[in-house]
Amino acid sequence: MASVAQIREEFRKKRWSSPVTAAGSKTISRGRRALEDQLASLKQDNDDLNRALYEAAQMQRRLCGPRHFRTGSYEFASEIFPLRHLSGDFISVMQLEGDLVFMLGDIAGKGLMAGMWFTHMVGTIRREVSVHGDPATALAAVDRNLLISGVEFPLTTLFLARLDPVTGDLTYCNAGHPPALLIHDDGDLEELNQGGRVLGVISGSEFVNGRTQLTPGSTLLAYSDGITECRNDSGVEFGAERLLSAVAEPGGPSAMLFSVLASVENFAGTRHREDDIALMILRRLGDCEMDMPERDGSKRHAA
Repeated sequence: MASVAQIREEFRKKRWSSPVTAAGSKTISRGRRALEDQLASLKQDNDDLNRALYEAAQMQRRLCGPRHFRTGSYEFASEIFPLRHLSGDFISVMQLEGDLVFMLGDIAGKGLMAGMWFTHMVGTIRREVSVHGDPATALAAVDRNLLISGVEFPLTTLFLARLDPVTGDLTYCNAGHPPALLIHDDGDLEELNQGGRVLGVISGSEFVNGRTQLTPGSTLLAYSDGITECRNDSGVEFGAERLLSAVAEPGGPSAMLFSVLASVENFAGTRHREDDIALMILRRLGDCEMDMPERDGSKRHAA
């Protein structure tokens, strides 16, 4: 009796020893060309989609405001790192009646869906801030608009602040966002947690302002939960303590920012990130810092 292996070998020889007619050969050739054309078309579509997403991500980053600037005795640095092409985290900065208004928010979700809501949300917030001026009043108006629109918006957390650059007085409202951290010149830490609920949750939510002051030498740090909730290979979260330790490294806002981002990356190890990351640092320079040379050898000058 023939073995299974012998039967398979005999079947293979018979299968491939059968002659292929000219008509059959042409049919196979046409099928192969059609398949190659379909694969080339799919590859082109995929390349076009990736290019469009890349361009959208670049535009989103530009709309999120400057990565770095200095005005008077204040120095600012920010960065966003989307988990996918587009980020649900956002940062925006604007001038209003001589004051500096800035925000850092987190739209629920990731990628294309969250990115699609980004321009609408930022535009709405900027409009209401321009109308009302006051952060709490502006966010109450934003919240009201979201709830009466009839559209199911993703939940959004937000830290919104208005700074008087002359006095350093800061008025802020925190809508369900991780509290921004104000590190005073003497090392005291202040959590900026006054505000209200997450935007778009409950009709009639109340929002209140918090007030503090940026004195010379103090640093304001706003961030998204993608930093503090970043996990390492053991499932441990990065946390606020490691964030503060990274910020304590010497240098200006840009150096602090990259110190934090490097610390998060090193902490995560081989574990992939699970969320977008946004980080914003605003420092009021002390008198001695105003005359410190920059990396290119120039001196800091007040705007």
